[in-house]
Amino acid sequence: MERLGTGIGWRPEIAEAVEAMPGIDWVEAVAENVCPGHLPESLLRLRERGVTVVPHGVSLGLGGAERPDADRLTALAERAEALGSPLVTEHIAFVRAGGPLTASPRLEAGHLLPVPRTRDALKVLCENVRIAQDALPVPLAVENIAALFSWPGEEMTEGQFLYDLVDRTGVRLLIDVANLHTNHVNRGEDPAEALAEVPLEALAYVHVAGGFERDGVWHDSHAHPVPRPVLDILTDLASRVAPPGVLLERDENFPEPTELERELDEIRAAVDKGGRVADARPAPSGTAPEPAGDDEARGRLALDQAALLSALVAGTPAPEGFDRARLGVQARALAAKRADVVAKVAPELPVILGPRYRPNFLAYAQRNPMTSGYRRDALDFAGQLLHGETALETHARKELNQWWRERSGPAPLAHSRLARIRRSLTRR
Repeated sequence: MERLGTGIGWRPEIAEAVEAMPGIDWVEAVAENVCPGHLPESLLRLRERGVTVVPHGVSLGLGGAERPDADRLTALAERAEALGSPLVTEHIAFVRAGGPLTASPRLEAGHLLPVPRTRDALKVLCENVRIAQDALPVPLAVENIAALFSWPGEEMTEGQFLYDLVDRTGVRLLIDVANLHTNHVNRGEDPAEALAEVPLEALAYVHVAGGFERDGVWHDSHAHPVPRPVLDILTDLASRVAPPGVLLERDENFPEPTELERELDEIRAAVDKGGRVADARPAPSGTAPEPAGDDEARGRLALDQAALLSALVAGTPAPEGFDRARLGVQARALAAKRADVVAKVAPELPVILGPRYRPNFLAYAQRNPMTSGYRRDALDFAGQLLHGETALETHARKELNQWWRERSGPAPLAHSRLARIRRSLTRR
């Protein structure tokens, strides 16, 4: 595996700071936020300096019951080629459910949700990974995710699940040590035991990120400093294998560049402390047998995931065996994430609505599961505010109506006019 070194997640908000940081060997960009034909100037400058750029996908849903969408795979491949990347990465997660496999409405989670560690889920995931590998021009690495809840009736530990996935597909692994810490707090899983079972010889690189604990639940926020327990897990990993690359993730609440540089120094120190010792991990006991019947496995997984996602975003009863309190925490987290992302893709809405944006959006989200992308979600939210019974101030209603008509009509607003409106809203 190519040696990547020390990296940081590239985000537009810190693009200039990343370019100026010493010791940055590579960066990772969210694949869905990069257009191959119009790459950000900052990424182009980094590439010209020899800095590696890796596209990191968040919407493929490899752990979902359906086979990967061909258009999404094509888009991911185009980004890898445009960036000259040595690999691409995605998550072991599902992000949507329902649809033809369950003869029910398709629902979008808007976030990464854990797959059950069962033989059915493993079989489906392996086939989905193989489909993705065949469609991509470079190797694929998949990431373990953080979770707020556990699936009932799981048949494997996370380490065994990842071991069998690598054994059957040859896929590489992106190990997120912050996610191991999250699952330790939220699901009682020992990070050291997970690392002892994971096939670290397949390691592509490592993620490190911060979060916070509230009421006994760890939230993987990517908006807080990296805590000491996460750095300790990184040291444990580095004592087992020399990681080809380590990357700091930060998505929100960006600190001063000096603070990010300090965190990068702590990450380097944690890796150094672990040493460059070869992994002496014993293999887990056996490989789970292949269950028979691809379509049957997909059908069972589809029903389970649709029932769970419906409980999280549509208010239906929680499936049997789940911790209802934890599902409530996850449902609120999904709604909050949805409000945050809509505010980013449609920044005029929080400006027009002011402090009423968030409570109004959360009320809307409670009644309206997301069935398409965030831009459609923003339009539907604005439309319901305008045509429902929500009381709006006259000037807010007028500006919201203008915003909605300009985006829901057959032709987009001229750029100059849109720029004038944005400047006006910013001044206010």
